[in-house]
Amino acid sequence: MASPRLETYCCPNRDAATQLVMNFQPEVFCGVCIGSASISLLLTILQLLPKKGQSPRKMPKASSSSTILLFISICDILGALGMIFRSSVWLGFPGFIANISVVNGTDVWPSTFCVGSAMWIQLLYSAGFWWLFCYAVDSYLVVRRSAGLSTIVLYHMMAWGLAVMLCVEGIALLYYPSLSSCENGLEHAIPHYITTYAPLLLVLVANPILFRRTVSAVASLLKGRQGIYTENERRLGTEIQMRFFKIMLVFVICWSSNIINETLLFYLEMQPDINEMPLKNIRSAALITWIIMGVLNPMQGFLFTLAFYGWTGWRVDLKWRKREIPWESMSSSTVGENTYPSPVNYQSNIHDSKKISTTDSQQTDEAISMLSEGNTSSDERLTRSSPIYQGW
Repeated sequence: MASPRLETYCCPNRDAATQLVMNFQPEVFCGVCIGSASISLLLTILQLLPKKGQSPRKMPKASSSSTILLFISICDILGALGMIFRSSVWLGFPGFIANISVVNGTDVWPSTFCVGSAMWIQLLYSAGFWWLFCYAVDSYLVVRRSAGLSTIVLYHMMAWGLAVMLCVEGIALLYYPSLSSCENGLEHAIPHYITTYAPLLLVLVANPILFRRTVSAVASLLKGRQGIYTENERRLGTEIQMRFFKIMLVFVICWSSNIINETLLFYLEMQPDINEMPLKNIRSAALITWIIMGVLNPMQGFLFTLAFYGWTGWRVDLKWRKREIPWESMSSSTVGENTYPSPVNYQSNIHDSKKISTTDSQQTDEAISMLSEGNTSSDERLTRSSPIYQGW
């Protein structure tokens, strides 16, 4: 799982609260992390692979939202791999891990592994948080027709740039001036915890607001497309709202235990002696949430694919298929259009007005389809309710 306690444990003079959770049944905890991360990794990859009998997702144009969803899954996959690797070394080489606690030891590899693996996990999940925030921003901009493929470059800079900057800054402050003195005071630890949880809290606070505004804008678009708000439009708007709700539900389920655990451990750090009897219930709650984190954090990848695409099935299709080249379809459609005679002049104004309204409807359909990507029923309803489908 992803926790700033992983980096704190790399300090030989770590605090008592970190020592409490990291030394609580480490074999069981690492086994839980390996099992949960492995299941999530396999199911996430299964969800993303093409399936037999499933038509490829057709988008009106290349979508930045689909790219963002892919990078969220990539971050979860790489983060799960980091958990599996770290936990496997923890279980397979207990003597190697024991050298992490040696003060002024000559072997630097245990500490290097501890810091490197912890940074890998934090960086990947932090980047996933930033990509999830970018998805909420992009969804709102798509409906407002202010997004496009050019904005994906800005999203890359935001997600990877801020993730790397915050991770490096937090680690530098935690281990300053050296690894052996990183936990001598809270002035080293608190900035590290802030840089770790800042993107998580940003998603918890900002994404629901952006999703709510996007849903309101979608309702306005659907009403203004044909001047009426039919049952198809209402159902489509509800499904987009449910999609956003599922995304936030998965996020809250997977990461609320981290916030609760960190709050309990921080409270224990403030006590002169965490082993006092009045603190027994708090210690127990911290240990329980610690194990829950090992189960839920890695499962985010698979649960997110369910929220994004639904269950895609077991029948994987690994056969290579030739994809249609975009300019081939454009040229063929152009030839088909040129075989028909042009309309007479007195009808040009009528056709121009219909073309403008059809273009607006197409732009609206593109925005809605980007938000409902992966939902076949939504795409079908959108097509049937489109003026183009109705022969307008």
